Amino acid sequence: MRRYELTVIFPLEEDQHRAGREQLLSDLQANGVEVEKTDELGDRDLAYEVKKRKRGKYVLLTMKSDPAKITVLDRIFKLNTNLLKYLFVRVEE
Repeated sequence: MRRYELTVIFPLEEDQHRAGREQLLSDLQANGVEVEKTDELGDRDLAYEVKKRKRGKYVLLTMKSDPAKITVLDRIFKLNTNLLKYLFVRVEE
């Protein structure tokens, strides 16, 4: 298993943020991902408009996962309408 950081941007609306976060965590758990740490980075301006929004709630997750599961999660996250953007980054050890 490798270590990854997942940065996720959620909409500012509380109901969409909560639904998106619950879906994200259940998708991670269903695919055998071990979430080590979750950091709320707060509301920030986006560099450019995403889905007609200029601000979003940023969350940073540190996790361990099998590399093959990352491609599966990428396909799943594309279908989640409560995520504005996400980015997987492999952490060098």
